[in-house]
Amino acid sequence: MPKRPSVQTTAAPLIPESPTYDKLRKAAAGCRACPLWRTGTQTVFGEPEGQPHAGPRVMLVGEQPGDQEDRAGRPFVGPSGRLLDEALEAAGIDRSQVYVTNTVKHFKWTGQGPRRVHAKPTAAEIRACLPWLEAEIRVFRPDVLVCLGATAAQALLGKDFRVTQSRGQPLASPWARVVVATVHPSSILRAPDPRAREAALAAFVDDLRQVARLIHGLSAGEGAHAPM
Repeated sequence: MPKRPSVQTTAAPLIPESPTYDKLRKAAAGCRACPLWRTGTQTVFGEPEGQPHAGPRVMLVGEQPGDQEDRAGRPFVGPSGRLLDEALEAAGIDRSQVYVTNTVKHFKWTGQGPRRVHAKPTAAEIRACLPWLEAEIRVFRPDVLVCLGATAAQALLGKDFRVTQSRGQPLASPWARVVVATVHPSSILRAPDPRAREAALAAFVDDLRQVARLIHGLSAGEGAHAPM
């Protein structure tokens, strides 16, 4: 028999009209646009550190929630999140001005004994979930959007984008006034030894200091948000 063509589902039909943060979060809780809802404990939606209606200056976008985030229902609360908080403080970025989220909202994992180990989402899973991220960006319209790692960067900047070649550089993009790509904090935690980890963390903080300088420059009065 001829093979039936696959049907690509996305979360696009689930995006509410005139979306707000609260509407998006509520709608995403029941998302089944890709199979990952079966493996994740719950949808892990983005979260502002300050008031959700205040409008963050910076949006940080990672790949997907990890084991602890999946259980807690909040992004960046595990080891990567603690390292991120440390780096933001070292870079002089006020955490209350930051919104953190992920490209994919459910935890994808494989079992290794009692452990649930991160598994990279497929291109189809990323496409299915991308409407949530796009809606978050439209709602908050951050001054600076920071892609943490290749998954986020390629989802928003194109599949040929390479973080290693352009990390820390301010990039023009329709997604925000400025976009910056850097590594994901989890890559620092995977460094082979303490010296390598220290060097990787220092480079990550340098990238975030560039973000801090951009925020300061935009605050100096470069006008309103660029149109999406």
